[in-house]
Amino acid sequence: MRIEIKDPDRCVGCEICMLACVRRQGFAGLAKSKIAVHSSGGMEKGFTVLVCRACFEPPCAAVCPTDALEVRKDGGVNLISEKCIGCKNCVEACTVNSIFWDNETNKPNICIYCGFCAMNCPHHVLYFNKEWGKKNV
Repeated sequence: MRIEIKDPDRCVGCEICMLACVRRQGFAGLAKSKIAVHSSGGMEKGFTVLVCRACFEPPCAAVCPTDALEVRKDGGVNLISEKCIGCKNCVEACTVNSIFWDNETNKPNICIYCGFCAMNCPHHVLYFNKEWGKKNV
């Protein structure tokens, strides 16, 4: 499973995907979002959506000194929070800039592939691909 950016040109920067992500986790605000929307230069240039691409050989896991990022068989990683020492190597290693930092816990915010952001995107920018990885493993 993974979240795919289906049509980036449709993104209007509403951040509803981010709010849905945080709400799914039981929080408010945007600080704990595992997805991000950034302006590419205002409405004229559009927006960029950053979300984990569920790599099959995730560089974030390869650089983790404590094996806190467990590689999933169908791509991506699961964070084992108790093992994380807060070194931020994973943030630096992510090739798509989709590991965000939680300053409160001093640990990464990484997509858990629940699909809540895609289900709540009113502009159909995101797609929750439940089949990703099944035919690739």
